[in-house]
Formats: sequence, C-alpha cells, structure tokens
Amino acid sequence: MSPEKRAPLDRRRVAGTALRLLNEVGLEGLTLRAIAHELDVKAPALYWHFKDKQALLDEMATEMYRRIAAGAPLDPADTWQKRLLETSRGLRTALLGYRDGAKVFSGSRFTGTEHAPAQEANLRLLTESGLTLTQAVHAVRTAYAYTIGFVTEEQGVKPLPNERREGYDIEDRARRMAAFPLAAEAGGLLFDGYDEQFEEGLAVVIAGIATRYGID
Repeated sequence: MSPEKRAPLDRRRVAGTALRLLNEVGLEGLTLRAIAHELDVKAPALYWHFKDKQALLDEMATEMYRRIAAGAPLDPADTWQKRLLETSRGLRTALLGYRDGAKVFSGSRFTGTEHAPAQEANLRLLTESGLTLTQAVHAVRTAYAYTIGFVTEEQGVKPLPNERREGYDIEDRARRMAAFPLAAEAGGLLFDGYDEQFEEGLAVVIAGIATRYGID
C-alpha cells in the first residue's frame, strides 16, 4: 500500500484526491464511491466527512482557492484595475487546470475563512480608490461572475486546454452557416482564441466599472 493510502483520512486529503480524479472522469463521473476506491477505503468512511456530494464540492472549491492564493500573493502596490485584472486572470488559469473546474467552483461555499484576508484586502483597495463598499462589492462580483461564466463556456468547448469537444470545428460551422455571414464569421470569436477573448471582455468589465462609478 502506498504512503498516501496509509495516511490518515481527512477532508483536505479527500478533496485533493477528488480534484485529481476530476480530470479523469469529469464532474458527472466523480462519485464518492470512485473517490473511496482511489483512497482504498469503503465509501461509508467518506460520509463521516461529507454528508453529500455538494459538501464535497464545497471542500474541493475551498482547496482550489487555497492553491490559487498560495500561488498568487497580492501586491500591495496594485491599482484597483490591476488587482481585478490579476485576480480574474489567476482564477481563470486555476479553473482551466481542472476538467469542469468552473462548474465545481461556481455556487460552492468555502468551508473555511482562508479567503477572508484577500477579500478584505480587495475591498479595502477599491474603497480607498473612491468606491463605496456597495460599489466595491458590485465591482468584485461582476469581475468574478464574468470570469466564472467565461470559463464555463470555454470548458464547454475545451474541457481541458489540450482537448476540444466534437462539434466545434470552426470551418465546418462557417460552411453550415454560410447563409448568415456575420454569424458564421463570429464563430472564430465565440469558439476559439479564448485568451484574447477573455482579455478583451475583462477590459470591457474594468472600463465599465470605471465609467459607471466615475473613478480612474
């Protein structure tokens, strides 16, 4: 038996194993039974730590956040624009590392308070830049929602960066939609070039926040 399988079973270890399996089986195929098999334990042992799959997803999202925070410390010299840009970029990069990563993260509840220091720092930066707390929350939430939504759609086409689902061939789509020239040409923007498209959309979000709330 490997040292990992001999290690004590806890929530974080289960979540880490689940994240590894996620890339192999996807969210639909991720079951407590499959995770238990990987850990060489009986499935009921996992229910001691997680009452249901959503509780497991909450812990998986929390573990994903821990890894994001560890790999991208905040820069106190950031402007509010740079902070929203960098946190959104970091979140997208992290989610793309897992099959169905955006689906796991979206709607999950963090099980700890590891996110609180960064949340406090981000809100403080935005309020010190001239936003009210309400405006700052709207700004952060809008950038977050844009990123989650973008990656969800991106992973619908490319479950992992080196994969592409069948049915999303750009040239074939253009041929099928030849009678609708603008819609046909838009395919390259909708289903390819995701790095560039993400950055353009994020720039629109940042510019919109500045215009809406009248801050530089």
